[in-house]
Amino acid sequence: MSSHTIPHIVVIGGGFGGLAFCRNFPKGVARITLLDRTNHHLFQPLLYQVATAGLSVPDIAQPIRAIVADRSDITVLMDEVVRIDAPGKKVVGKSEELSFDYLVIAAGARTTYFGHPEWAQHAFGLKTIDDAVQIRRHILSAIERAELTEDLAERERLMTVVVVGGGPTGVELAGAFAELFLHTLKDDFRNVDPTKGRIILIESGPRLLNMFTPELADEAARQLQELGVEVKFNNLVKDIRHGSVVLPTETLLAETVVWGAGVEGSPIGATLGVPLSRGGKIKVEPDLSLPGHPDIFAIGDIVAMVDVKGTTIPGVAPAALQMGAHVAALVERSIVQGRRAGEVREPFVYWDKGTMATIGRSRAVAMAMGLQLTGWPAWMAWLVIHLMFLVGLRNKVSVVLSWMYSWFTYDRSSRVIYGVEPPAK
Repeated sequence: MSSHTIPHIVVIGGGFGGLAFCRNFPKGVARITLLDRTNHHLFQPLLYQVATAGLSVPDIAQPIRAIVADRSDITVLMDEVVRIDAPGKKVVGKSEELSFDYLVIAAGARTTYFGHPEWAQHAFGLKTIDDAVQIRRHILSAIERAELTEDLAERERLMTVVVVGGGPTGVELAGAFAELFLHTLKDDFRNVDPTKGRIILIESGPRLLNMFTPELADEAARQLQELGVEVKFNNLVKDIRHGSVVLPTETLLAETVVWGAGVEGSPIGATLGVPLSRGGKIKVEPDLSLPGHPDIFAIGDIVAMVDVKGTTIPGVAPAALQMGAHVAALVERSIVQGRRAGEVREPFVYWDKGTMATIGRSRAVAMAMGLQLTGWPAWMAWLVIHLMFLVGLRNKVSVVLSWMYSWFTYDRSSRVIYGVEPPAK
């Protein structure tokens, strides 16, 4: 059979979901085109460690072409999708237009500032490698500037970091920043004392980590406070300006502000003409297909879904991996066996393998299989799980060695400042 007569599957996104589909889909059944606006797969759960100088970029990223090099049926194209013509079965990119028989949308999510896009000028999001590198460069440059100034008030502002959002991203960032100041940088400077820097975590609600039990959420707050993080509950951000964050009762002066308070679906979802959630995510059918489009599927962070068991699907790597495998099986069956009129396909059911968040060296909280873990056991579980999901042997070895070195020495070798500092946030 000619390669142009077998079905063509287009996959948008080389993240966890898109790669899971490609890896689970058998050879010889269809030709697959994988589109991504970058040339690499990014291990987003460790992105905060790049931002806080714990890991380098190559530790958590790998070229997509290298990952699927053994699949001659998969073509990888670096292009940004502009819109999707669902009725016409076309994907329109900036450089190319592709027709498809089946489409898998795994385009992920982006940072949302909840109706205040102007805040993006002053608060870093953390969704891409560029975001992480900019945060690292910015905070290390701020401390260097603090070393130079004699103005004590300005020095304090330069050494203050505000993290907005008490979910896993915010908690992990705040803990990592605290360890960077307390341990890694403490002996590097002569005019400033990094241990006197302030790390402030802002949460709009009464507790951190809403997906955890109240007991684990309280434990996470306690562990952060042990590291010196100032946790401010019940504080809804009113405004973010250059060098300051406005709260209901005070204004915090800070050189570095990092936003970890929420995400919304990729904007390509709005081009589909199907129902979207308030956060711009695609509302899918139980089998992950789009309403009215049984040959188009959405998986991963771009999806807003409650499965048939009533579980709200979280935007985490395990969910995207499971979704990718599920859709791969459905599409294979549809191609090989054909689709019958009125056929009801198998619904997606999420298997929750647990939830965890790391706070620092030997500090973490985790829920898995009915168990609640804190401290060292939770931290070890976090390490093992993340190494399992990390793509590529080289990446696994590099991360293990970096973690071991950092654990024994508290040193973070990835704190070199390079590139041009962008305009002040």
